[in-house]
Amino acid sequence: MKIVALLGLMLSLLDGTSRAMAIAPDGTRNPVILVHGILSDASDMQRMANYLRSEGWEVHTPTLTPSNGRATLETLADQLASYIQTKIGKRRFDLVAFSMGGLVSRYYLQRLGGTTQVDQFITLAVPHHGTVMAKFSNRPGTLQMHPGSEFLQDLDSDADKLRTVRFTSFYTPLDTIIVPCRSSEMPQARNVRMWAAIHPSLILEKRCCRAVAKLLRNARS
Repeated sequence: MKIVALLGLMLSLLDGTSRAMAIAPDGTRNPVILVHGILSDASDMQRMANYLRSEGWEVHTPTLTPSNGRATLETLADQLASYIQTKIGKRRFDLVAFSMGGLVSRYYLQRLGGTTQVDQFITLAVPHHGTVMAKFSNRPGTLQMHPGSEFLQDLDSDADKLRTVRFTSFYTPLDTIIVPCRSSEMPQARNVRMWAAIHPSLILEKRCCRAVAKLLRNARS
C-alpha cells in the first residue's frame, strides 16, 4: 500500500536510517529476506529494511506480483524461491514475513525445501489460520486465506516442519485485518503479543523493528 511505504519513508528520514545503505553489512550475520503482504510490494518493507541495514544486516526485499489476490500463494512462493536462488544462492539466511507474505513464506519453507536453508523464520501479523476479512474477496489468493481453506489445511498437515527453524510469530490484539488476531499464533512458534495500534504497525514502529533485530542478533545464542 502506497500510504504504508510513504509512512515508512518519512519515519526513516526522521531517524536517519534511510542513509543506512552506505553501511557495510556484517559478513558474520545471515542475510535477511523481508517478504511483503497483500496489495503491496517491496516498498512497504523499506522502513524495516532501512533499520536492519543501519544495524549491519544485508537485507533483500523482493516484490511478488500480483499481490492483490489474483495469483495463488503457491505462485508467489515460486517467485520467492527464484528470488532467493538469484540473490542468496546456497547461503543460509533468515526470513521475515508480514501478513500474507507469511503464508507465502510458509509454503516456501514447507513445500519448496526452504527449511534446509533458513535458520530463523519471523512472522509479523500473519493469518496462519486465516482471517475473516479475506471473505470480502473471492480472488484465488484471497480464498486461500479464508479460515479453514484447503490451502491452510494442507500447510497445517505438516506444520511441524517449522520446528526445524527458529520460528517466532508477532501479533497485535488491536489488529483489524487479521481477525481473530490469535490466528497468528502457531504451536510450533514462540508467539509474541505486541500492543501495536494497527496492522502495519508491526513493520513501521521502531520498537517492532528493534524486536526483530534483537531476535536476529540472538539467533545463535
